[in-house]
Amino acid sequence: MLKQKTLKGSFSLFGKGLHTGLSLTVTFNPAPENTGYKIQRIDLEGEPIIDAIAENVIDTRRGTVLGKGDVRVSTVEHGLAALYASGIDNCLIQVNGPEFPILDGSADMYVKKLKEIGLEEQNAPKDFYVIRHKHEIVDEETGSCITILPDEEFSITAMCSFESKFINSQFATLDKIENFAKDIAPARTFVFVRDIMPLLEANLIKGGDLDNAIVIYEREVTQEQLDHLADVLKVPHMDATKIGYIQHKPLMWENECTRHKLLDIIGDMALIGKPIKGRIIATRPGHTVNNKFARLMRKEIRKHEVQAPFYDPNEEPIMDVNRIRELLPHRYPMQLVDKVISIGPTSIVGVKNITSNEPFFQGHFPQEPVMPGVLQIEAMAQCGGLLVLNTVEEPERWSTYFMKITDVKFRQKVVPGDTLIFKVDLLAPVRHGVSSMKGYMFVGDSIVSEATFTAQIVKNK
Repeated sequence: MLKQKTLKGSFSLFGKGLHTGLSLTVTFNPAPENTGYKIQRIDLEGEPIIDAIAENVIDTRRGTVLGKGDVRVSTVEHGLAALYASGIDNCLIQVNGPEFPILDGSADMYVKKLKEIGLEEQNAPKDFYVIRHKHEIVDEETGSCITILPDEEFSITAMCSFESKFINSQFATLDKIENFAKDIAPARTFVFVRDIMPLLEANLIKGGDLDNAIVIYEREVTQEQLDHLADVLKVPHMDATKIGYIQHKPLMWENECTRHKLLDIIGDMALIGKPIKGRIIATRPGHTVNNKFARLMRKEIRKHEVQAPFYDPNEEPIMDVNRIRELLPHRYPMQLVDKVISIGPTSIVGVKNITSNEPFFQGHFPQEPVMPGVLQIEAMAQCGGLLVLNTVEEPERWSTYFMKITDVKFRQKVVPGDTLIFKVDLLAPVRHGVSSMKGYMFVGDSIVSEATFTAQIVKNK
């Protein structure tokens, strides 16, 4: 089982803000388990903290802006992308102004600092959200679309179509998140010359220059207009007849702009709050559609607060019915676990197939067969008993008994034809023969019942 991670120590980066032009410092700090990403404005009274989640995004026009009340922090996507791609789950980010420094316009410096400071494994399990079905968000106005499909890992393909004859259609792919540092992180932000004056008039990009952005001059303007723009940006005059890229550092890849769009997607997906296992296909992505998609995923996660374990009936079980009978004393009609498909030090997943021939259906109820709730709890407890008994010598000489059952919830009926999947987790190490466990029972993707129970394992006389 993968564990959550945080930083081994703190590090800071310094630079100017892209939009404000202010001198800024951003510091990344370790954070406790289950903290997620939080951003703190240490320059304001009370040093307010904003949770870095999709619902707190208040503006997406020229970057991702998080807000809480009157507190705002912008240009957060590059730093968050670096955290997410590095596998960090918990981090407190402190900044002394209204935006993160733009640095060189990429996530490269963040990634290098994270590698330098190192990561620390924590005790809590890493909580992936596994994509089981296709989800999609479409922006009819822009033609933007983001689709996510089931996949064993996290991967992205971005396809961009720019309104430009000079730079038209491009695509970029990240098949393995481990390749982010070398294939995506160094990709710089970019801007078209035609957009610079409106941005300046909107009091933005005060800190923009040719060291932190790729400038694309793809529509010829008069020499006078280009000279005026160069004077505003405090850069040398250029020949207005020469179309092309304008930057101090050459392009790293022909599709560097689309690689940067992919970087932005990862930064915005970090606001989902959980690492994802799925393949994203993004067409004409941008911060607006990225945020709509992140919000959609957060709604899906809330609907499936605890995900059903993956069950492939073709795979050989970890424990078949014969092994289960060696561990448990239960026999027909009280053996309620058919097989175990996964087991670890603190967790187990079992299966029970419900047929119309179950003896309890004779009286519960003849005209509407429904599995009794008490037997659902018993089945989960048997699964938990298998987890505990699997660790002792001569398990056939031990029995498990209920001591307490709490937090019981029944969400839907269990009927003939259902395949029940049990997931039981130890809440604490077994001490003095007493075990506390949390159990969930699923049919398909839906939780049908759950309970917390305490049991004692006793050696038979």
